[in-house]
Amino acid sequence: MRIVSWNCNGKFREKYKRIMIYDADVYIIQECENPSVISDEDYKKFASNSIWTGDNKNRGLGVFAKEDVCLTDNKWEDYCLRYFISCNINNEFNLIGVWAMRPYIEEYYVYQAIHKEKYDEKTVVIGDFNSNAIWDSSHGKRNHAAVVKEMSEKGLVSAYHHLYKENQGEETVPTFYMYRKIDRSYHIDYCFIEPKRIHRMAIGKYEEWFDISDHMPVFIEFLNIHN
Repeated sequence: MRIVSWNCNGKFREKYKRIMIYDADVYIIQECENPSVISDEDYKKFASNSIWTGDNKNRGLGVFAKEDVCLTDNKWEDYCLRYFISCNINNEFNLIGVWAMRPYIEEYYVYQAIHKEKYDEKTVVIGDFNSNAIWDSSHGKRNHAAVVKEMSEKGLVSAYHHLYKENQGEETVPTFYMYRKIDRSYHIDYCFIEPKRIHRMAIGKYEEWFDISDHMPVFIEFLNIHN
C-alpha cells in the first residue's frame, strides 16, 4: 500500500498531475478544492473516489483513492475540530487524514482523545500536523510530546523518526519551508504507523517542489500484515 500526504498550498486542480508520479493508492491532500463544486472535469475524474471536508470550497482536506481502492468514510464525529477525515481502506485498516488548524497540535490532541479507543495497530495517521516538539512549551499539556506518547501506547510510531533514528524535535529533513525560504524550514508533517509494517518512506526534495508548494510530499509504502 502506497500513501502520499501533501499540503499542496492551494489550486490542487492545477497540481494533482505532479503528485501522481508517486503512483500512490491513496493521497491525503491539504488545502485542496472540493471536487464536488469544481467545474474542471479532469480533476473530477481524478477525485471520483474521494472524501473531502472543509469550510472553504477552495481549501479543505481531501482523501483521494484509486478506483480499485475501497474507500469508506467512517463518519467519526469531529465536533467542529479542523480538519480530520477518518476512513477505512479496503476493509483492512483505518486511515486518519490530518490538516490541523489553530491551535494546531492541541486541535489534533482533542480529536485523538475523543477517538483513541478506536485506534489500534492497524491505524495509520498521516498529514500536516502543523506541529513539532520544539514548540511544546507553547501548548501546555496538549502538546506534541503528549500526542507521540499516546500514539506509542497504541503501538504507533512516526515512520520518519523510526527509519531515520532521530529524536522528535531534532529532525534533519524538513517537510515545510516557511515562505518557501530554505533557511526557514521545519518538520511538521508526519505518518504514524505500526513500525513493523513500514517498508519505505521518503520526503520530497525542496528543489523539486518549492515552485508549487511550501510543503514537501510525504510518501509511505507499507505492508499489510494483519490479514
